[in-house]
Amino acid sequence: MFIPGLYPLALFMMIVTMICWGSWANTQKLTSGWRFELFYWDYVFGILLISVILGFTMGSTNTASPDSFIANLRDANARHLLLAFIGGVVFNVANILLVAAIAIAGLAVAFPIGIGLALVIGAALNYIIEPKGNPALLFGGIALVVVAIILDAFAYRKLVKDLSVSKKGILLSLLCGVGMGLFYPFVASAAKGPHHLVPYTVTFVFAVGVVACTIPVNYIFMRKPVSGPPVSMGDYFRGTGPLHFWGLLGGIIWGTGMIFNVVASYAQMVGPATAYALGQGATMVSAIWGVFVWREFAGAPPAARRLIAFMFLCFVIGLSCVAVAPIF
Repeated sequence: MFIPGLYPLALFMMIVTMICWGSWANTQKLTSGWRFELFYWDYVFGILLISVILGFTMGSTNTASPDSFIANLRDANARHLLLAFIGGVVFNVANILLVAAIAIAGLAVAFPIGIGLALVIGAALNYIIEPKGNPALLFGGIALVVVAIILDAFAYRKLVKDLSVSKKGILLSLLCGVGMGLFYPFVASAAKGPHHLVPYTVTFVFAVGVVACTIPVNYIFMRKPVSGPPVSMGDYFRGTGPLHFWGLLGGIIWGTGMIFNVVASYAQMVGPATAYALGQGATMVSAIWGVFVWREFAGAPPAARRLIAFMFLCFVIGLSCVAVAPIF
């Protein structure tokens, strides 16, 4: 089983997480006209697929070890398996809300509000579970991220004159943030104590929980959508190959980030609070995509552009504080 032994390598894995978590939603943008409820089926299959692939590769570098993927899965007790499974269920409900919010409000809004709130809740809970890293740097950095979230909300308000649609997107983003902040402590707890799960086993069981939860929850969203008419599984099977490919790739990208994050958090010098907080720098990455690639703030007044600039500055300084918290 591969676990980083040096902090620079663990930091690299957390930065990969940040990029993956902030970039996967672009695959949804590339399926223009394809409903997010249909996109989501392929997305969760991608998460499960990459958890299996990395479990049998990075998680099985020494199959004779009790910490190898299959051996650890066989040795784990029901409590730890259930914790990882529940983490997948909680994440999945929150993530469906996030995907719905992206469809309504766009990347530059849904990510900063939803994932920013998740950062605050998740980092605090994870630090309680395993207090690693300099708390002043860790939570000082998180405070700056909160400021960045507020700046983003003000910028969006200046951009959008009619907030009747955006209110629904913001509400979905807030609900998503609460759920996203609660899922990771289940994952962190599953990797602690006797007969605990190693990172590759945690993420596999987590992915199984995601898929199991998707069946009833996404079906409800299909029949009672937040936007547009209902869709059916027949609509899903009528989708073209490229549409299914982008959904699968989106899940693989997010799942890779999740596995790298849990592996980094397992390293002795890191801990789940720092790994989760730095991974949620995805908020900044997604805002970059939304602002500079998808041009979601095109035509914004000068005041909104200044707020966006200050938002990125706060993100950079805040995430830098989180990154160096384990060193000091």
